[in-house]
Amino acid sequence: MDLPEKLETLKRKRNAAILAHNYQIPEVQDAADFVSDSLEMARHSLELDADVIVVAGVYFMCETVAALNPDKIVLTPEPLAGCPLASFLTPGAIRRAKEENPGAPFVAYINSFAAAKLHADYIVTSSSAAKLVNKLDCEKVLFGPDANLANFVEEKTGKKVIAVPPESHCPVHHFLVDSYWVEKARKEHPKALLAVHPEAPAEARKHAEFVGSTTQMLKFVIDSSASEFLLGTEIGLVYRAEKLCPGKKVCPVNRYAICTEMKKINLMKIVESLEKMKHRIKLDEKDARIIREKIETSMEMVR
Repeated sequence: MDLPEKLETLKRKRNAAILAHNYQIPEVQDAADFVSDSLEMARHSLELDADVIVVAGVYFMCETVAALNPDKIVLTPEPLAGCPLASFLTPGAIRRAKEENPGAPFVAYINSFAAAKLHADYIVTSSSAAKLVNKLDCEKVLFGPDANLANFVEEKTGKKVIAVPPESHCPVHHFLVDSYWVEKARKEHPKALLAVHPEAPAEARKHAEFVGSTTQMLKFVIDSSASEFLLGTEIGLVYRAEKLCPGKKVCPVNRYAICTEMKKINLMKIVESLEKMKHRIKLDEKDARIIREKIETSMEMVR
């Protein structure tokens, strides 16, 4: 029995579903029941008629799904799949920022760990951050992690957005989708439309025809009448875009833009996770409720 067949057998046995992020390797994307960004994965988890959910994504994504589904078993196939960006934001950094900026609300990027989310006033995604900040009755907000996304929100809203911590960034977007790589890709593909993730530096974003989350970038490719595109994000999204738009040419801004944490997950680990029911994500019941309420409130504000 090959791995895909074994996985289908285990899914039936466990009444399980597989959620995968857009940055996963092709074999994982192909085997998943649903592939999207972290927000859509979380939303879709609420609609699943499953007893077990395997999250093929980094650890904070697993925590989010677990917080939203307290009555289901949520498994991670690789508990060491972390996130350098999420690691920047600690409860201590949030407390210090609030002390230095009394009265300013703290808006947490969903790309953060549960321990940090507990101290947030609101929880947003890259697609909802500017919308929510625009609705807040204040001229200054604290935002973290990701200084580049904070800068993008400031550009879009005209409000003062203070990055917490100021040096926070996603290494893949900050270093591998910067202006050097964008300008290089532009020269190599002069007819391509460029879509860039807001976690990329401002100097890279200014070259783009479109800036948005991975789901928004995919929609841009699908809806556009153009035939050639450059995607300024992790290379896993290129595979996803090509699969959804077989008649279009989709290239990465940088073929070395690889999230090694995402790539720790493979089909074998997903099969082993379901087979042995291991690496269950367990959150304190009270903490899960607090996070769940903050996410739901924030999502309702941007509907």
